[in-house]
Amino acid sequence: MSKILGVLGGMGPAATVAFLARVQALTPAQGDADHIRVVMDLNPQVPDRNTRPGEAEAELEAMALRLKAAGAQVLAMPCNTAHGQKAGIEAAGLPFIDMIAETVATARATGARRIGVLATPGGEALYRRALEVAGLEPVVMQSEARDGFMACVYGVKRGDTGTEQRAAMRGLGEGLIAAGAQAVIAGCTEVPLLLAAEDLAEPLVDSAEVLAAACVRACLA
Repeated sequence: MSKILGVLGGMGPAATVAFLARVQALTPAQGDADHIRVVMDLNPQVPDRNTRPGEAEAELEAMALRLKAAGAQVLAMPCNTAHGQKAGIEAAGLPFIDMIAETVATARATGARRIGVLATPGGEALYRRALEVAGLEPVVMQSEARDGFMACVYGVKRGDTGTEQRAAMRGLGEGLIAAGAQAVIAGCTEVPLLLAAEDLAEPLVDSAEVLAAACVRACLA
């Protein structure tokens, strides 16, 4: 019997749905009963993780407790930025799969030493610290590129995943590679909705894909 996965979602909704599809696709199953049971709180009303972190942490703790009450045995959250408030989630007392740590470990396994980061300011700070602790060198966006990145992210949240958005995100990834990145972390779950591995000349480490694989391992162990 697999463990029940609790997902703190809604940050944003499209990225959460895409993450759940990854969990389903990565689960080795012959039929319905072989898949992982998931309980989810898709909550787009979580306060802004960059500007209202304290309020966000309180809401994430409440979500984690609701999922625990619903039967969750393992928790995961497909939002990189909100890992800055993971203490609230861990207070629920369930195992929590750290998306940042799993993604950095996967990036390190590529053999790359200089790792580009496509993430919000909050997510970038988390990845910068985690990469440095792992002995890797982060390559981050400059201020103008970061503004363009946030425009892409908010575009996805509006439902815009069109050609211009995709080209803009590809350009941001290529910019990190031009700055010396030997691999690029898609450190915001909106990124893979615009950017595919084949779009870049260096490996793309998709944090949502990494987290989905870690969830499958944890629940089927």
